[in-house]
Amino acid sequence: MKLIQPHRDVSAFLAEVQGLRIGDAQVQSGAVLDVIDPSFDRPAAQVAMADAAQIDAAVYAARAALSGPWGSMTAHDRGQLLWRLADAMEERAEIFGQLDAIDNGKPLHVARDVDAVYSARHFRYFAGWPSKIEGKTIPVSVPGRMNFTRVEPVGVCGLITPWNYPTLMVAWKLAPALAAGNTVVLKPSELTPLTALYLADLALEVGFPPGVLNVVPGLGRDAGAALAAHTGVDKLAFTGSTETGRRIVEGSVGNLKTVSLELGGKAANIIFDDADLDKAIPGAFWALFGNNGQSCTAGARAYVHRSLHDEVAERLAEMAKGLSIGPGMAEAAHDLGPVISRPQMDKVLGYINSGIADGAECLAGGAQQGEEGYFVSPTVLQSVRDEMTVAKEEIFGPVLCVLPFDEEDEVIARANDTQFGLAAGGWTRDLARTLRMSERLEAGTIWINTWGDTDPASPFGGMKQSGYGREMGEEAIALYSKTKSVWLG
Repeated sequence: MKLIQPHRDVSAFLAEVQGLRIGDAQVQSGAVLDVIDPSFDRPAAQVAMADAAQIDAAVYAARAALSGPWGSMTAHDRGQLLWRLADAMEERAEIFGQLDAIDNGKPLHVARDVDAVYSARHFRYFAGWPSKIEGKTIPVSVPGRMNFTRVEPVGVCGLITPWNYPTLMVAWKLAPALAAGNTVVLKPSELTPLTALYLADLALEVGFPPGVLNVVPGLGRDAGAALAAHTGVDKLAFTGSTETGRRIVEGSVGNLKTVSLELGGKAANIIFDDADLDKAIPGAFWALFGNNGQSCTAGARAYVHRSLHDEVAERLAEMAKGLSIGPGMAEAAHDLGPVISRPQMDKVLGYINSGIADGAECLAGGAQQGEEGYFVSPTVLQSVRDEMTVAKEEIFGPVLCVLPFDEEDEVIARANDTQFGLAAGGWTRDLARTLRMSERLEAGTIWINTWGDTDPASPFGGMKQSGYGREMGEEAIALYSKTKSVWLG
């Protein structure tokens, strides 16, 4: 199999032990982390790992920038810097794409043409916000008094991002945090830290003051826990599992910092008997297999009307069998890459085996693919029941469960019968039904006759144990801001 030769800047980046980015310095530490290429199960790079002392140094650098050049910068100039960063990301989309393809394993054409490009769009959208953040004058009832509000940055923000979209998830959080005037300490996943480190260098290159963006890779139990507990952090934003989210909240109570969480999901995707199957079947397929099933919004539970169930399940299985799978840096433009790690591969295979043991029928996939790397064959299971573990728990891998239903009320109740509430949706030609679905489905995002669409201007977030707070759009600016009430007499 032919592989793409890495860009010279990527090769140089990988050849060095990458230090923490604190202020304008690369800081080495006593511990070094091997970054594994999941396509080949071998180290691709090494990065320094932050401990509590280095988290403290990063918070200090962020606080100094907030009270110094960044805090005194005009809104117009902040917006200009964000615009320049978007320009630079677009110009170097190949580098971002290759780094993601190497440490995450996703196909290069996806990492470069989708993730990197959409990340730049987030910075460009939020570049327009700094000059539009404004307070208001309130006509109060107290004689001889004037009242107005000031909207100010929260302060130092700790951002903890996941491995499934290494560049894009950073952009979702970092762009509004900077637009609102905050400074940031970013802890990317220890599995995929490369693009975050590269982005920190790029931010300095385009003119961001030192300390505005600090990047501190490390293990969650060390660096993540220290960031969550640090009393110098004013706000914490986390994307990851529900279990880890609970620990983040527990660790943040020391100074009662504000917390926003985007957690797990087990989305229901409903195909009604009047659906346009030529749209619904590919839509339901990519709702799960997009990003190899490694998405919190993956449409993992495909509820199909009983009259269509067998046809839909068979067509989904045929599509799964036709997918091309290979290394992220392969010359061939594969559909999917590996899952992120060996423990994740073992976990996914364990769920598949559990489902089959409970009575599910495997129509496609169901096993490890190849001996090198962490590849799992795209899997379609039918005869799945709601009470099965494979239908209840988040798998985070290429496993699609197909379940039959008979009535609308029944399937809505079943779709909502989950601890999660991040996304849900379905396929129907009935306009009245689409409106009922938008009201009755218990999830932060509802997709009807489509799946997976997001936009920097549209809010995104969860309900129930999928978290709270909204990223993107005007809601994200509010998430990273605080309002001060001022009275004059």
